[in-house]
Amino acid sequence: MSIAPRSFARPFATLLVLAALALATLAFADRADAAITPVDSSACGPVVYGGAGAADALVVSDLPLQGDSRRRSVQMNDAIQIVLEGAGWKAGSRSVAFQACDDSLADTGLWSKAQCKANARAYAANPSVLGVIGTYNSGCAEVMIPILGQAPGGGVAMLSPGNTMICLTQSSPSCGNGTPNSLYPKGRNYARVVPNDAYQGAGLASFAKQRKVESAFVLYAGGDPTSLGQAKTFQGAARKLGIEIDGFRPWNPKARSYKGLMQRVALAGPDAVLIAGLTEQNGAQLIKDKVAVLGPNSGVKLLAPDGFAQQSTIDGAGKAAKGMFVSVPGLVPQNLPKAGKQLVSKLKKQTSGSVELFAPYAGEAASVMLGAIAASGERAGVIDAMFATKVKGGITGSFEILPSGDPSIGPITVSVAKSSFVQTNVIRPNAALVKAARQG
Repeated sequence: MSIAPRSFARPFATLLVLAALALATLAFADRADAAITPVDSSACGPVVYGGAGAADALVVSDLPLQGDSRRRSVQMNDAIQIVLEGAGWKAGSRSVAFQACDDSLADTGLWSKAQCKANARAYAANPSVLGVIGTYNSGCAEVMIPILGQAPGGGVAMLSPGNTMICLTQSSPSCGNGTPNSLYPKGRNYARVVPNDAYQGAGLASFAKQRKVESAFVLYAGGDPTSLGQAKTFQGAARKLGIEIDGFRPWNPKARSYKGLMQRVALAGPDAVLIAGLTEQNGAQLIKDKVAVLGPNSGVKLLAPDGFAQQSTIDGAGKAAKGMFVSVPGLVPQNLPKAGKQLVSKLKKQTSGSVELFAPYAGEAASVMLGAIAASGERAGVIDAMFATKVKGGITGSFEILPSGDPSIGPITVSVAKSSFVQTNVIRPNAALVKAARQG
């Protein structure tokens, strides 16, 4: 039977969550079994807890809760709460509460570097926070990881249900600023439950080859390193498979029209166009103008990685989205194992539409985080336990967390846009193709 969660209002605005980390360190010495302190930030909602007695540990989520990503992120938070409720709000001897936080801006719906940094500092300074589930956007994770890694108590564990950028965990020619090593001055504190973009690029290229694509034009959101990285992984894998790359260009997310850009694409005569970026980066207009200039997606195929794999893409682009193909790292809801399907069934009762593709992965991240907290209950120990994770029959399958922080499995699902996204293929790219994608 479901236990009705209790919500706690955030404390007064002057709570010292933004105090110096030295002061936060002192707080750890006096934790004992005291009730939690909520993260005091306007970016965070109320604490939710449905267990017996007082909660003495806090897990937060960090996701974009505004704009086109809101529906997806709300479902991800719902999945986290379902897992916590199913565990009786317990992780070993710890009673665990949950607080959902937002890393996006109201005027754009996009994650903000300043907000991600502020959120990370607030989590690091709050001794109640034992784990962060997030982020969705890899650029936000890049900002947060080193801050959380240097938090009092040995760092804060961060586990992502959606980040795919290679450079968060592995080196690649596309990585800058010394990443990934520069993100971990005191050791690794970050992992994810989805395969990285090398798998996704290899999977999309394999799919294109299966669909007899001989040439492709690659577009990516200008100014976004994650989008550029995804574009390069597709390029590397496509060339390995003998697919000719007819062009490689950025689009301006602030442009009013892309018809001129698409006319240049048309001159190259590709069989397919890949768009690497986010729906929020003016993706709907880009899709509309692709179809207006190059024709329906049944002809010149339109491919995109996971930044477009959400219902808002179809809602925004309308008929122009029909027939476009999108990839996601991992499995779509209908292909999940038994535990995953059980979670999806519960999620369906809370939403009027389809279950978003990343929601079960948020549930898996919550399950892994609870296991890590149960194994230790203190910050440094939670990180160690997270990296020792071995999941059997989990929500998204059986896997382990590798020393890099990546999961040990890498299936990629390709879906086609109809009234919603419908799965067409599950692809498991081989190691040689993943390596080619990683090299770009």
